[in-house]
Amino acid sequence: MANVIFYEKPGCINNTKQKRLLQNAGHTLDVYNLLTIPWTLEKLRPFFGNRPIPEWFNPTAPKIKSGEIIPRNLDERTALYLMIANPLLIRRPLIQVGEVCQVGFDIEQIKSWIGLNDLGSVIEDLETCPNTHQ
Repeated sequence: MANVIFYEKPGCINNTKQKRLLQNAGHTLDVYNLLTIPWTLEKLRPFFGNRPIPEWFNPTAPKIKSGEIIPRNLDERTALYLMIANPLLIRRPLIQVGEVCQVGFDIEQIKSWIGLNDLGSVIEDLETCPNTHQ
């Protein structure tokens, strides 16, 4: 089983469910508040890999929802600086195991990467904030 570094927004319902899935699979977690980490370009960039810039962002962040920030119009450096200045913009969770980093909680990707228990009929969306549907 893996030691997982898990960056979350405390109180996030989906982050709580994601952590439970990882723990139920036998992984140990080091959990950090994504909003209070002193992010730098070098520390944040590896989590996004080859993903397109819009996939780096939390689509439910107020500045995204309002249209104040349009991720598809940003270059890499600007996107990173915006997220460092306002970590609410960062898609959650950020996960690191060893030197491998990723953003978001794609169940199939995590199953093949570090393993998850049989999830049976888990089909709920574990990435979109359920509070946005109110």
